Amino acid sequence: MVNGIIILAAGNSSRLGKPKQLLTYQGKTLLKHVTDESLETSDGAIVVVLGAYAEIAVEATNDRLFRVVNERWQSGMSSSLAMGLLELLTQHKDLENAIVTVSDQPYVTAELLKDLIKTQQQTGKGIVASSYAQTIGVPVLFNKKYFDLLLSLKGHEGAKKLLELYSSDLETVIFENGEVDIDTMADYLNLLNPENT
Repeated sequence: MVNGIIILAAGNSSRLGKPKQLLTYQGKTLLKHVTDESLETSDGAIVVVLGAYAEIAVEATNDRLFRVVNERWQSGMSSSLAMGLLELLTQHKDLENAIVTVSDQPYVTAELLKDLIKTQQQTGKGIVASSYAQTIGVPVLFNKKYFDLLLSLKGHEGAKKLLELYSSDLETVIFENGEVDIDTMADYLNLLNPENT
């Protein structure tokens, strides 16, 4: 069973003012962290979708890590998601599941991503999402039966729409500290100095 991973990193970090993908935490950039955790998780391809800062160097030292550039990143997350999924399907015609994750959640771990896969296998649910802070979201796993729907999303529609529409086919796993994402410099400073929060 092939499980691929899409890492969405195409945004322009407008609230931060510089590429948040390159912020450093515990000796790694946020983008390097999530790619490393993904490489520990999946036996399938891993696609990093870049956009606003397409020149960002991803340490592509592994033949399972593919970079694609979404020139239309301003049109919304849906175009990046579709581009990432199409690249995964190019690499794996027999792709069974795709995990969608982002580059600004510093607490994503390989254990969490593996838990998504294990939960899907145990429950047979078509969607397995992360649960945190009274919400559900990324990282999220989609079974292949949702691929056409993911490809049909438009504009700023994210995959969250599908979580709402198909809640009966949804399972969740707990993502501790999943609510921590880096949108502003204050978020980043709080990450570096959690005792100040």
